[in-house]
Amino acid sequence: MKLSRRIDNLPPYLFAEIDKKVAEKRAQGVDVISLGIGDPVEPTPQNIIDKLCEEANHPANHRYPSYYGLPAFRRSVADWYKKRFDVDLDPDTEVLPLIGSKEGLAHIDLAVLDPGDVTLIADPGYPNYTTGAILAGVNPVHVPLVEENDFLPDLEAIDAATARDAKMFLLNYPNNPTSAIATDGFFNDLVAWADKNRVIVGHDNPYSEITFDGYVAPSFLQYPGAKDVGVEFHSLSKTYNMTGWRIGWVCGNAKVVEALGRVKTHVDSGIFNAIQYAGIEALEGPQDIIQQMREIYARRRDMVMEALGKIGLSARTSKATIYVWVKVPEGYTSASFATHILNKAGVVVSPGNAYGPSGEGFIRICLSVKDDQLAVALQRIKDSL
Repeated sequence: MKLSRRIDNLPPYLFAEIDKKVAEKRAQGVDVISLGIGDPVEPTPQNIIDKLCEEANHPANHRYPSYYGLPAFRRSVADWYKKRFDVDLDPDTEVLPLIGSKEGLAHIDLAVLDPGDVTLIADPGYPNYTTGAILAGVNPVHVPLVEENDFLPDLEAIDAATARDAKMFLLNYPNNPTSAIATDGFFNDLVAWADKNRVIVGHDNPYSEITFDGYVAPSFLQYPGAKDVGVEFHSLSKTYNMTGWRIGWVCGNAKVVEALGRVKTHVDSGIFNAIQYAGIEALEGPQDIIQQMREIYARRRDMVMEALGKIGLSARTSKATIYVWVKVPEGYTSASFATHILNKAGVVVSPGNAYGPSGEGFIRICLSVKDDQLAVALQRIKDSL
């Protein structure tokens, strides 16, 4: 039996592989603590759950939803962007609900690129950016994010031929996996660079509300000219502890939004209406959960930074996201250090090279475990060294 070449070129999905490793170790009797996947352990707020239950009891919501999402949900997203970022969005043409932002990121290549086209991928970056390109037959070109440049892409270092050939650039700030943040100057430069080179920007912004130490993350769309060159992906997953609910959106440039919406009409049937109504409740209801989660993640970040100092491992203190990007000790690669920690400490971390070639030399520690488990995991890592 012969399968498609795209499947041959598709690497195993990082987080599916992590799940598999956890299951294998637990089957061996190992008490595994996973710091590998950004999946909040705190529950979704009760008011959101109650809204889901209420709407799930209405038979009208059991039928096919609109391919383009509930108008009320699109309006809620537009209102939230106006209130949070002072960005004006037309809910009918500039907002498209997604079955989680991952789904939209996987399909955006199909909407705006042709086989053989070049897309630029921030490296290291969310693995889905690259695998979406592979599935679409697109040529992904990695743009390095290095510590010396604060894990921001050096736009001037992108050679003229690559800039000329590229049709899209996928990146995200606050950044997964490095936890880096972007400056106003960078975003303004990105808009100008994209306009000059006729490149579509796809900015992934799911961590905008997970920020610390007084830092307030922006939206790419709030910068002059941004809507002319790109779109932004967002999600309720991390902000409201709703990773399993699968609801997000893309917004911005109407032409790109329409193209992605057209693809989606052929590959899915929309989001269960009850979940969309729960999404409205998340965006418009009490917002206490956001500050609560900021305090929880800031506390865990500080726990990790203190432990790393005692262990002798180096990392920058993050101002956002639920990750700490850690340099591996001398003599290790990303993969060998992650394997060492798993085998010797029973702790799962993500190897940096899984996020792209420029991630080599790092591991990613995730803060989405309870404090007591995190403390045990950090002690185990210390003991393993």
